[in-house]
Amino acid sequence: MSAMRESFQRDLAEVEWRELRIHLQRDAIILVSSELDLIDVAVAVADDDKKRVEEWLDSALLGKPDAGQLASWESELSRPFRMLIVQPFILVQDVLHA
Repeated sequence: MSAMRESFQRDLAEVEWRELRIHLQRDAIILVSSELDLIDVAVAVADDDKKRVEEWLDSALLGKPDAGQLASWESELSRPFRMLIVQPFILVQDVLHA
């Protein structure tokens, strides 16, 4: 396992939306689909793997949250997300609890 992957695994955090919303001011929030592995995405972004990132963007598996999503999250400030920082971005993934 690569050192970068290990670092991201250690840094993976679960936080509430209220802790993430401040990052909207600098347009840093990137939403990662639950279909993707958040650590794989972080590694690809950090490695500047343009081909993979573009494929995810084109498939709408990665992107900025839309106004509807933001409004929903604002009404539920305790909503949990997994989060990784890959400067200058904050990668977030909705936590789906069954």
